[in-house]
Amino acid sequence: MVEVSSGAAPGDVLIVEDDPIIALDFEDTILRLGVKTVRTAGTVSRALQLIEERAPDFVLLDIGLVREKSFAVAERLEPLGIPFAFVTGYSTDVALPAALANKPRLPKPCTSDALEAVLKSATAARKMR
Repeated sequence: MVEVSSGAAPGDVLIVEDDPIIALDFEDTILRLGVKTVRTAGTVSRALQLIEERAPDFVLLDIGLVREKSFAVAERLEPLGIPFAFVTGYSTDVALPAALANKPRLPKPCTSDALEAVLKSATAARKMR
């Protein structure tokens, strides 16, 4: 695994994941990629609260949380211009709302390289704004 070069990684990533073991695995990987701060939320309401407290530079969204989908978080991120990617342990055929269909989607589990590529892409896109 190659670390994202300094300045190329987002400074603050929010992980929205309801499984604490998976969230910890994502957190470890993201920190190794050079991200300074990683926060986690297991529910839509907690994710929205964390976004309001301090807007992250990037969000990793598990599509299927316990009893809810993370689409409300994605819909909040869009007008704020915060890049995000969906992750799912289900088939890549999981239907996304039309407005979110073009967003990056990673399988769960995903490789460090795939996660690194999404972080780099989001950082590059954000710098171009």
